[in-house]
Formats: sequence, structure tokens, C-alpha cells
Amino acid sequence: MSNKTKVTREEALAYHLEPRPGKIDIQASTAMTTQRDLSLAYSPGVAVPCEAIAENPELAYDYTTKGNMVAVISNGTAVLGLGNLGALASKPVMEGKAVLFKRFADVNSIDIELDTEDPTEFINAVKLMGPSFGGINLEDIKAPECFIIEQQLKEIMDIPVFHDDQHGTAVICAAGLINALHLSNKKIEDVKIVLNGAGAAGIACLELLKSMGARHENCIMCDTKGVIYQGRSEGMNQWKSAHAVKTEARTLEDAMKGCDVFLGVSAKGAVTQDMVLSMADNPVIFAMANPDPEITPEEAHEVRVDAIVATGRSDYPNQVNNVLGFPYLFRGALDIHARAINDEMKIACAEALAALAREDVPDEVAMAYGRKLSFGRDYIIPTPFDPRLIYTIPPAVAKAGMETGVARRPIIDLDAYAQTLNARMDPTASVLRGINARARAAQARMIFAEGDDVRVLRAAVAYQRNGMGKAIVVGREQDVKQKLESVGLADAVRELQIVNAANTPHLDTYKAFLYDRLQRKGFDRTDIHRLAARDRHVFSSLMLAHGHGDGLVTGATRKSAHVLGLIGHVFDAAAQDGAVGVTVLMNKGKIVLIGDTLVHEWPEAEDLALIAQRGATVARGLGIEPRVAFVSFSTYGYPVSERAEKMHLAPEVLDKWGVDFEYDGEMTVDVALNREVMAQYPFTRLSGPANVLVVPARHSASISVKLMQEMAGATVIGPILTGLEHPVQICSTGSTSNDILNMAAMAASRIGH
Repeated sequence: MSNKTKVTREEALAYHLEPRPGKIDIQASTAMTTQRDLSLAYSPGVAVPCEAIAENPELAYDYTTKGNMVAVISNGTAVLGLGNLGALASKPVMEGKAVLFKRFADVNSIDIELDTEDPTEFINAVKLMGPSFGGINLEDIKAPECFIIEQQLKEIMDIPVFHDDQHGTAVICAAGLINALHLSNKKIEDVKIVLNGAGAAGIACLELLKSMGARHENCIMCDTKGVIYQGRSEGMNQWKSAHAVKTEARTLEDAMKGCDVFLGVSAKGAVTQDMVLSMADNPVIFAMANPDPEITPEEAHEVRVDAIVATGRSDYPNQVNNVLGFPYLFRGALDIHARAINDEMKIACAEALAALAREDVPDEVAMAYGRKLSFGRDYIIPTPFDPRLIYTIPPAVAKAGMETGVARRPIIDLDAYAQTLNARMDPTASVLRGINARARAAQARMIFAEGDDVRVLRAAVAYQRNGMGKAIVVGREQDVKQKLESVGLADAVRELQIVNAANTPHLDTYKAFLYDRLQRKGFDRTDIHRLAARDRHVFSSLMLAHGHGDGLVTGATRKSAHVLGLIGHVFDAAAQDGAVGVTVLMNKGKIVLIGDTLVHEWPEAEDLALIAQRGATVARGLGIEPRVAFVSFSTYGYPVSERAEKMHLAPEVLDKWGVDFEYDGEMTVDVALNREVMAQYPFTRLSGPANVLVVPARHSASISVKLMQEMAGATVIGPILTGLEHPVQICSTGSTSNDILNMAAMAASRIGH
């Protein structure tokens, strides 16, 4: 594995340890502040829904979380590719699965690890906890026990039971195959399919494809002992026997001669180039072994340029990724209160995924992946971060569930349902994903000014190992080495470029440049030497100004106003120079930008208009179409106050400038952000709630941001410094290493420039 994507043991452990152990929390969704709240939440108020549910069990979906709660259950007998680690050691994986459910489909999930390898005990335990959940996701259970467990639970439980290792892979594989055959101009009922790997996933893939029209006699399954043919006795079981065929082929090499499709869920290197050469025209190769495929796309294409290749890897096109399936299957199933997830629902999921890949790809998706995506041989499966998945796949699954009779509560209006799905998703992760992808595409040399701080060093290592570009740390080499060793990153020292005034050949050039800028501002040559040689913020800025880096991140160790003043020695970074600070707030699925949070102390109308313009630029850089509100304590002139007048005049300045984004004001914050309150002013220019707020002064901006951060737990990115010639971003002193990394990605992406 290259350093670009390297994840060390220490980093992985730190990720799971901080800020609190594990990856999930539970939060109350109702008010829990007053005595009356407690009386409603528990005794005596809770008795009312209890009695209602006792009379009508279906009401559990209305009065409890059952309808949006999935249990992720494992006994740890087949953890990832690591084997039988046991129930407790599987918990990090199951917590991760729970996080994915929430992130991708807003499904609440609890991980449960059962300490037994006895299928009967496992089945009884899951059966007994059935009333708690709307669905069961089985995970990392070895074959053949997983077949027994899933089949029996499906028979005895009245909620969906889904073994993702089997069916998740099968669904995504089927979606990709639909499109691969479409591009190859072949039909599923005609093609010859060879599957290597007769475990849970392999058998599920073949069974689903057969239910979609693949012919039994055209499908050959192989395992480590070769072809599974009729009459074979060695290494067989009832699940393999169901797929035995009459054939003279005895090895994988024999089976692949003339076949149209290869499906691999086996092991690295199982397929050779000679095998690929022997396949039919326009072969389809799904080499899905993890972490390394049966044959790499490069190896396959070297001998067959007509091949369509998919793998399980994110660093190759056409990733067969289960996260495209299970969150949306459960979302659709839960929303119709399904009794099961049947084949028709899985096929509907696969067909909807295939159809989505054939549609035009939105710009924000292409931006997130740093390249243009269009349907073809290198794009047959949608990407996991496509925002359309949430409102495209669950309605198709729900429709199939209703048509096949497993829905307890059918959805009447599927179009309205799709709209509610779109509205419930948190866009913040997609925004951050897009920034990181753009940073990786930019490959910027990022200067981290404060190499004496462990948080900064961790961010610098992560920046480089995440493949964003070269990390340049300003600090003393021995000091950097000791601090990295203290956090288990000793091996990272040789990866980073460490620079300071003592080892740069450019110091005289830097000092001459700085003297020219500051000689008429009270600075003599001694002052210049102290600034350039001893102050890391100034030294780093000089590096950037001279092209010895492409971006700069600083501010983690000094107050932002002080750092801005130091940067101002090198760059024109004052209010009169057009610099503006814009802070991004992310909270409860909403993103709001606030400006100016850094530069303008008391802006006038034209300054406010500039702040609005800079805020709109940042919003568009994040993939958000800006709607700007000039906020105050008054709305459209009432109450009258000379302090609110400039907020009223600023939109008039934008009128003169002829900008191309929505704006209006002045207005109070609730008018700006609350659609129902905004509706009381039908003449507003805004088509919806504002996402860029321009406030009257820097102090009000600071109060707003810190209040949201401390009281509401908002995620804060910024302030993002805009209007400078070069990308410079200033962190806050309370930044975590992840916050600093986000700011580095902002600088690399040139957000606001």
C-alpha cells in the first residue's frame, strides 16, 4: 500500500479512541429538560403508548423507534478478511456498519455481538429480541452457518432479516452486470457465467442472477477444489449441490474458456491473463476479492482491451460496494413496515442502481470525485456519495415490497415519499467529501506553519497519507521527530518535508521582499530579520508568496486576529484590501455560512455587499447555490433603527453590481432560515431559506458562531479567508487535527478564490 493511502495502526486506534471511545452515540430525539418532559417520557405518560401498543401491536411503529431501528448482529466468526476473531473483536466492525446505516440512509442502528458459535443459540437470541427492531442485518458470520441462521430467522420472524455479506454483494454485483451486459449488447439469459468462490457471497450472487433470468445450465460455480459439477462428492454441501451442473470442465481455467462473465469472490491472483484471453468477446470481469482482486484491471486490460472490469476497491473504477445497497434496501423496507426483504425487492434495488448509473451525473458528484463521470465501461455502478441514491433506491424497493405483499403500511404517494427522503439527509458529509476529493485532485504543496504542535503534525501526516499532496511542516526537525514519536507516528518523519529559517537557502530573498513591503511602516532591518527568521507565521507566508508552497494553514496556536496581522505583513489581508472571513456552520443536516467572522470590524453597506459576494463564492465552491440574507434585529425596515440602515442599503449595492445570486434583507434570523416565517413576507426575493448570512459586525458574527458551537454542537469550519492572492486558511486555537486537515483541504481546493 502506498503512503498516499496509508493508514497506520496508531492512526486507526486513535480514530476509535477520540474524542470518545467507539464510533456511535445515542441522543434523545424529544425534549428532556423539564419535569413535565420527564413525566411524558417516562412515568406516568409512557403508560399511554404502552397500553395502545398492547391493544394494537402495529402502533409500535408510530410510538417507538422500531420503524427506524435495525440491529446489526454478528458472532464474529468471519470478520472482514480476518477470520474468526470472536464476538467482542467484531464490535468495531459492527459499530462501523451502524454508522453507515445512519450516514447513508438515516437509519438508526444498534450493534449486537452474540458470544456463541451455535446456530441454534444464535437463532433463539435474535428471535427473542425481535420486538425491539424493524429489521435485522446479519454480518460477518461464517458459512455454512450463515445460511442456516438466515433461513430459519426469515421463517420465524415477521421483520426483514438480511445477511449483507451474501445479499449486499449480490445486489451490487447484479446492478453492475445489468449495465455491463447492456454495454456488451448481451442478454442475461444467453451469457455463460463462471463464479469463483462458493461461499456466502458467491452463492447469493449466482442465486440472484438466476432469479433475474440467468440459466442454470449456463452458470458454472468453482471453489478451491475446482468446478462444482454433477456427481462431485468432495467438499460438497447442500448449498453448493444446488448449483452443480453437467460439464466436462474440472478447473477454473477450463470453465473460463468462452465464458462471457467472470464473477470472483475468492482470492488474489486466482485469475491469470491467459484465462482472460480465453473468454468470449467483450468479456465482463467482476474481480471482487478484497483487499486485492483476482486480477487487477491493468492486468486484464493489458490482454483484453474490450473487457469491462469491476473490483471491490475504491481506487479502481466500478467499485462493487455494499454501501450502495443495504442502507437503501432497509430504508425502503422500514418505510413500508415490511415483513421481509424478498428477491423482488433486491432485484428492484439492483435495477434502480443500474438505471441511476445510466443517467447524467450531477456536477457536485463529478466535483467530489475530481473527474467527469458518464455511463460507460469505467462507470457502470453509481458512486457511494451520489446524493440521488437516497431518493432513488428506497422508493423502488418500497414499490416492489408493496407489489409483492410484504408491506404492512403501503406508501400512497411515492413521489412525495422521494421528496421526504431527499429532505431528511444531512448534506454536510457530501460537502466535506467534495472538498477532500478536490484537494486530492489539486495535489497542492501545503505549508503547515506550526510544526511545534502535535495537532498540526497529525493533520500534516493525514494530508499527505490521504493523497492530497505534499505536506511541508515549518519547525525544527528534532522537535518534529520527538512529537511524532510521542503519538506513534515516528515513521512519518521521513515522509514530511521539514523547513525552517535555519535550513532554507531563501532567507535573504524573503527578508528583502519583506523589507520592501514594511520599510515605510516603521520596520528596520533588525525587525525584518526577527519577523522572517523567528516568526513561523511570517516565514510560512513568505514561503507561499515566493511559490515555495501552494497553500498555507496556520492559527492553531495563536489567536486568529493576531495571526491575520502577521500574515498582513506579507499579503494584502486587511479590510480595505477586500479580504473577508467566512465561517461554515453545519448542524442537524443544515449548512449556513456566516460572514464576516475575521476581518471587518464594523462594515458599511459596500463592505457588506462585498462580504455577501465573497460568501456566495465560498458557497458555490462548496457546491451550494447561494441564497444571501442580510440579517439584523429588524425585518424590512421595522423596527426602525439607524443601526439597521446599512443592512437595508447593502442589497441596493448588490443591485448596482448586478450579481448573479439571490439576496435580500434586512431581516431577522428566523425570517432568513425558517420557511414558514419567511412565508409571512411573500414579496421576499429569496426562493427558500438563506444559506449565507451577512451580519452587521464582526462581534455579532463571533457571538453567533460560538453560540451555535457551544449550545447546539454545530460543526464549525473556518473562518475561511477569502480575497487574498494566495490560499491562506487560519484555524482556531481550539481546532482538532481533523479541523486543521479540513482547513488544509479548503486551502488546497482554493475555496473562496
